[in-house]
Amino acid sequence: MTGVLLAVAAALPFASTAEGLQSYTVVGDGIPDSLTGAPGDAMRGRALALDRASTCILCHSGPFPETRFQGDLAPNLAGAGARWTEGQLRLRLVDASRFNPTTIMPSYYRTDDLRRVGKSWQGKPILSAEQIEDIVAYLVSLHD
Repeated sequence: MTGVLLAVAAALPFASTAEGLQSYTVVGDGIPDSLTGAPGDAMRGRALALDRASTCILCHSGPFPETRFQGDLAPNLAGAGARWTEGQLRLRLVDASRFNPTTIMPSYYRTDDLRRVGKSWQGKPILSAEQIEDIVAYLVSLHD
């Protein structure tokens, strides 16, 4: 019975509690639909992934030969598009804690029920819906 409840709960739409967050629906282990209703830009996504403000490169390494000091705490991003679907990547960016409650990966597009949030970030997502879509577009392009 618990598995049935989890499956039903996973298909429920997210209720936005913070102003400006787009609602989304989690289906299985992903968010199949774009947060913006449009595809992201892979070139902007690559730039965001390499920007230390987004923190991706602090924990992940990847196909970035020009970038020194890549992280090794999280999976290598090379081949991410072959390992995960667009929807799975989107959910991992929006709220990685749905897969692992003790993950060190931030929930980039969530503002509720978070711990240890700095005052300047309270009530705000780390990334915008557009930035999430840009990073997703880049990650799905990585197949080797």
